Amino acid sequence: MSLIEYLHLLLEVMLPMALLVAAGAWWRRSLGEDGVRAVRGYISSITIHLFAPALLFAAAATARLDRELLSVPLLVGSGVLLSGALLVVLLRWLTRRAQLPRTSLAALMLCGMFGNVLFMGYPLLHYLYGTPGAQYAAFSDMGASTPLLWSLGVWVATHIGQQVRDPGHPLVNWLKLPPVWSFGAGLLLGQSGLPIDPLVHAARFIGQPTVPVMLLMLGLSVPWRRLAPTRWVGMIVGYKLLVLPALVWLMARALYGPLHQAQVGAVIESGVPTMLMALGLADRYRLDVETTALAIAWSTILFVFSLPWWLGWLH
Repeated sequence: MSLIEYLHLLLEVMLPMALLVAAGAWWRRSLGEDGVRAVRGYISSITIHLFAPALLFAAAATARLDRELLSVPLLVGSGVLLSGALLVVLLRWLTRRAQLPRTSLAALMLCGMFGNVLFMGYPLLHYLYGTPGAQYAAFSDMGASTPLLWSLGVWVATHIGQQVRDPGHPLVNWLKLPPVWSFGAGLLLGQSGLPIDPLVHAARFIGQPTVPVMLLMLGLSVPWRRLAPTRWVGMIVGYKLLVLPALVWLMARALYGPLHQAQVGAVIESGVPTMLMALGLADRYRLDVETTALAIAWSTILFVFSLPWWLGWLH
């Protein structure tokens, strides 16, 4: 990717995203902690129950299920699984010397494994590849990231964090999510051959606020006045932005040979910043919330510098 092309990407995609995060950060100053918690709850609720289901329905209903598209969740999910195995060994070895609390260890693992594949990946891949790029982000989220978050991620939070003894059944928790049902309905209707174009157009219109409101919530969620990173945060951010996508790139080369558009999309998805939902899991399962928030903040900030390197390498 040339410098001019990257500057266009910065202006058309990254700048609006940055302004939304900045707006959330500015709004946070006047809300106070209780206000932030309340607003974050309202945004999460309407996004999970309305905006995100509509966005995912539209993406699934217009998708053509083929080897290329399905390679994206396969590679992204394999990257998450491999990361979980590597991080549990690496962090356990390191923490024997530093006496890192289990709550921080579990939080760091979640931050290194799970990326913001929908809310960051959707506008980025849509800009790069159009409608197929948006589908890569949707299938990465529903086909890999979200089911693994509510299974492997919950296991990490409970068995390594050891703060909540009865988290409930992960499969039940996952199936309670409205985006799961809307994505499944979109797949079924999209493959049925029925004339659903008006429904898809309506779903796209309703789903448009998904990414903006979640980026606004990202700005609300990060403790910007306490932004000094620890060495653990720096290590996990470097791993998330550089090592994890490199692992996925190696897997893609081994499985598919020369990379096509879908596999390149999978590598980009693996290198997006830490998933915002990691903060929700850290709060829900009593992990180190501050470390999680710092990892989300710094991975988002440094993504501006890691993204052009990966785009230049992949293109």
